[in-house]
Amino acid sequence: MTYSEQCAIVTQEIYKKFDASHDFDHILRVLQNAYEIMEEMDGVNRTAVELAVYLHDVDDPKYAEVTGTSAAEILKDLAVPQDLTELVLATIESVSFSGGNSKEIDSPEGAIVRDADRLDAIGAIGIARTFAYGGAKGRKIYDPTESIRTSMSEHDYRSKKTASVTHFHEKLFLLKDLMVTERGKQLAENRHQFMKQFVRQLEIETGLSL
Repeated sequence: MTYSEQCAIVTQEIYKKFDASHDFDHILRVLQNAYEIMEEMDGVNRTAVELAVYLHDVDDPKYAEVTGTSAAEILKDLAVPQDLTELVLATIESVSFSGGNSKEIDSPEGAIVRDADRLDAIGAIGIARTFAYGGAKGRKIYDPTESIRTSMSEHDYRSKKTASVTHFHEKLFLLKDLMVTERGKQLAENRHQFMKQFVRQLEIETGLSL
């Protein structure tokens, strides 16, 4: 088996411990997004992209208590060569939003995986994932009294238990303009508009400004 095939088997078991917003189906969707973006790019290490997609949520602080391992440990167990391991880990570091404090992208692999992951955070599936995560964490659906933060540290972003609709304003509505690849930008546009329409409809139904 290839490194990617082996990694898929290992990570599938890990993501069974996560809630529905970050399960293995999420990984498969991100992988499909990555393949679509890669179609228009040259000189990309396909294996690095695949491994980074499979592993990109393993070290997510939101799930630190259930993972039981790390991306680096998995790559070591799979005997992935050092140069490929370094590229995969650097690619993973490029992915996280972290309250808008993202790492600089220095490789096409990083650009592809970041855009692919962020595409799965917006649109219809992004809406579904937001409320799946919010439900799993006991968050309110909406809270019109919450202030929308326009600037925050990574600690602030991760520590405050905001309502799910607040998350649209603090992250999801920002992602369209943070896409790096041309294909990512194209794919993000319709998903962004769908989310805006959803929140507008929610405001109509609740009679509140959200």
